Amino acid sequence: MNSNVQGISDTARIGVFYDGNFFLHVSNFYNYAHERRARISVQGLHDFIRDRVSKELNLPMPLCQIVDAHYFRGRLNAQEARSKDKLLYHERVFDDILMSSGVTTHYLPLKTGNRVWQEKGIDVWLALEAFEMSFYKRFSVLVLIAGDGDYVPLIRKLNTIGTRVMVLGWDFSATNESGYEFNTRTSHDLLEEAVYPVNMDEVIDGAEDDNAIVNALFVPSRNSARYNADDYEPDGNESGENIESRVQNIKDGYGFIHRRPNNIFFHYSAVSNAEFSHLTVGDPVRYDISQNERGEDVAVNVVLMVEEVEV
Repeated sequence: MNSNVQGISDTARIGVFYDGNFFLHVSNFYNYAHERRARISVQGLHDFIRDRVSKELNLPMPLCQIVDAHYFRGRLNAQEARSKDKLLYHERVFDDILMSSGVTTHYLPLKTGNRVWQEKGIDVWLALEAFEMSFYKRFSVLVLIAGDGDYVPLIRKLNTIGTRVMVLGWDFSATNESGYEFNTRTSHDLLEEAVYPVNMDEVIDGAEDDNAIVNALFVPSRNSARYNADDYEPDGNESGENIESRVQNIKDGYGFIHRRPNNIFFHYSAVSNAEFSHLTVGDPVRYDISQNERGEDVAVNVVLMVEEVEV
């Protein structure tokens, strides 16, 4: 660690910028698929960031302060969300968590394409705000919680104004209870451009049991119920794509979509354009059928569809 870092005053000013969809995906992984079975704590993550910056800059932790934190994500507009009480409740709860941790929220309404909700323009908005705030507020370190290589130009521009960038990235693979494998990878180019790249999955999995700063990254939670294969009856060998139906029921980390003669199983990680915890019974969805390692039908590529609303 270099104790003579140019441009760093007695106090390190830290700005934190969240790609909300990436953060949600990571938090879902630890809540549903990882042995910790707990979500990422926003306050715990901020404490980890301050501790990491203090070590990188060789400064006492009290002199490393988060002076700005911003969260960017797309979400349903009020008209579309008005019939989804569960969705509105969960959004309000998370908004309360962000506010209590000093995080400013930035939302854009989700767009629709082929009757499917899609997030558009969030990465551009985040990049513009991050650069402008860094220019005027002179962050010592900007922490980017994201995995998309599209943020590489942002890091290069920040380097030109003397703002050092720390990227918190995650690489993980998991096999869900249906045997369907999914992967998350942080762009190699993104990590290469950062002054302080941090592979968070390695930090978490390599930590000792008594590592307080890493353990505080997680919200204490009850033990999540896992999928019991005996509760699921496969439908046979029918296959198909772009099948439209509705959510039949929601469990802890998985659910079932209405299908005859038997409903079809889907895992939280199979939902591509919405937060699993925001799904409600009756939501219209589109999905493809695949087979798990036992040859049973499961729903994959599940997308929340736009439903016509009369006004």
